[in-house]
Amino acid sequence: MKRAIISDIHSNLEALEAVLADIDSQGITEVYCLGDLVGYGPNPVECIDLMRGLLRKGGLCLLGNHDQASLFDPEGFNNSAERAIFWTRAQLESPHLQGANERWDFLNELPRMHREDDLLFVHGSPRNPLNEYVFQDDIYNERKMERLFDLVPKYSFQGHTHVPGIFTEDREFFTPADVDFKYSLGTKKVMVNVGSVGQPRDRDFRACYVVLEDNTVTYRRVNYPFEKTIEKIIAVPELDNYLGQRLREGK
Repeated sequence: MKRAIISDIHSNLEALEAVLADIDSQGITEVYCLGDLVGYGPNPVECIDLMRGLLRKGGLCLLGNHDQASLFDPEGFNNSAERAIFWTRAQLESPHLQGANERWDFLNELPRMHREDDLLFVHGSPRNPLNEYVFQDDIYNERKMERLFDLVPKYSFQGHTHVPGIFTEDREFFTPADVDFKYSLGTKKVMVNVGSVGQPRDRDFRACYVVLEDNTVTYRRVNYPFEKTIEKIIAVPELDNYLGQRLREGK
């Protein structure tokens, strides 16, 4: 078994294309996406269409909280994220755009979680697949971690925070660099945050995803032309310039 697991694309077409090219270069044909195809970035339509085409060959795509917000009114979003969602919705509803109904149907039918034997796939957390964040400092929250791991069959893969890393049931957290970008899944439960394709927040501007092969998780970092993405964001008045500028620093 060899598959790529990606998450949090956020309408960043340049990052998605670079990651898919990297996946293809390894001969990987099965891609699992953990949600948030849209939000923040300038190319929601193109990113949805790319993922739809990819899924026709197999794989999986889950619903993220920004995907849900594009379907319904956003709740709990800051002003910048909310404006981006309303702009995204306007792009998807454009009367000049072919296939609008098919895109809405695609988003509306995305599942919130997926399980295969000992593997659980979610966007947020095992407890709240859509909205709950699991941050590095949560390892000090014993009650929260116990409740989360009670719901992990053995291994959980998630995104949402845009910060990659490994959480163990012993309440340890390992960055990709801590494990030399490879982690062997053993007998103990773990939660794997796969990072973000379109808006990394671990001070590394490169797109991030993981490859799962047998019991080995490998983190991949991929360069992409983020300045092009930034230019597109700045050109859209409804998108906050900061959404582009933060891509330079990966934060």
